[in-house]
Amino acid sequence: MATTRTAKTHWEGSLMEGAGSVSLESSGLGSYDVTWASRAEEPAGRTSPEELIAAAHSACFSMALSNTLAKAGTAPQSLDTQADVDFQPGKGITGIKLTVTGRVEGLSAEDFAAAAEDAKKNCPVSQALTGTSITLDATLA
Repeated sequence: MATTRTAKTHWEGSLMEGAGSVSLESSGLGSYDVTWASRAEEPAGRTSPEELIAAAHSACFSMALSNTLAKAGTAPQSLDTQADVDFQPGKGITGIKLTVTGRVEGLSAEDFAAAAEDAKKNCPVSQALTGTSITLDATLA
């Protein structure tokens, strides 16, 4: 069964002086301010498209890795994933780095790294971002 999730943005003004608000419509979890400065300089309490992509990617990758490990009979006790999305004004998103640390009983570091590579390749967000360089650092705790 297909699902659709929705977010909306209201923006006022020019790119450099304007501001907007991103609202998570499907979940109703809230609205978050966004400006050019929060994207290209310091966040100052606001979000950016890249931070939202990082959130989506770290969650999707963690779900995919958890599923891969469980299917292999080694469900994780925990996974902690960080996604760092690099943005350069004038060039756009220049790369994404996934860093995951897992607690998985009975699994070798090599098998964990292989499962993480599989998740990186096959999670839906990674697939949506195929035009971007995605690196991975996977370690067991």
